[in-house]
Amino acid sequence: MRKPRLIALGVLVAALGSGAAWPQRARADTAATATQSPDSVRSAAEQAVREHYALPGGRVVVSAAPLDLRLRLDACREPLRAVIPAHAATSSRMTVPVQCPQPGGWTVRVPLRLELFRQVLVTSRLLLRGDGLGAADVHAEERDVTRLGYGYIDNLAQVAGRTLTRALASGSVLSPGALGGRRMVRAGDRVEMVARLDGIEVRAAGVAMGSGDNGARLRVRNESSGKVVDAMVSAPGVVVALP
Repeated sequence: MRKPRLIALGVLVAALGSGAAWPQRARADTAATATQSPDSVRSAAEQAVREHYALPGGRVVVSAAPLDLRLRLDACREPLRAVIPAHAATSSRMTVPVQCPQPGGWTVRVPLRLELFRQVLVTSRLLLRGDGLGAADVHAEERDVTRLGYGYIDNLAQVAGRTLTRALASGSVLSPGALGGRRMVRAGDRVEMVARLDGIEVRAAGVAMGSGDNGARLRVRNESSGKVVDAMVSAPGVVVALP
């Protein structure tokens, strides 16, 4: 009769033994899951970049590169914090630090690819050096400004009355470096004509037949005589007759 009881006791011990292993396995499983998801780190970096560069009428396209699969981070109890400097350079590739702000937390640098689409001014036709710029000369197009290393212009007010320092083909993005000063004289303006000879100075009213900045040559029609003369721009609204 003892043998069946011993067998039953052995079964119970075995059952208790296997049961004793369950809490250990559960703790091991808990420890294994107590890590921060790499996707959550990448998402925090992407969201921070979207918010940093968001502008009305623009589009932000950002994607984080996969993190190292060997990276194991303790689960963060606080919301993750991505750090982007206020004056960070706009680049197609950037790295954003993501922090776990709790005591003893960690920081991971997340590499990102950025596309930043804005409405920029583009030439509507071939423009030559010295040409003035107006509403008919440019139009707005959406471009990825991270690829515009020379900058861009997005406001027509910035080009009104300006001239080009170099020729631009149709479809070229306007950059600050392509713009010269504002024209001191524009075609159709009433100007003061100044003629100097042997210390004698004569002034007359005229109408500019061209546009130009200081030092530019243009034709001017004398309002009184109707004679057209060559002149050089010397100040806003003032030209000097050339011999």
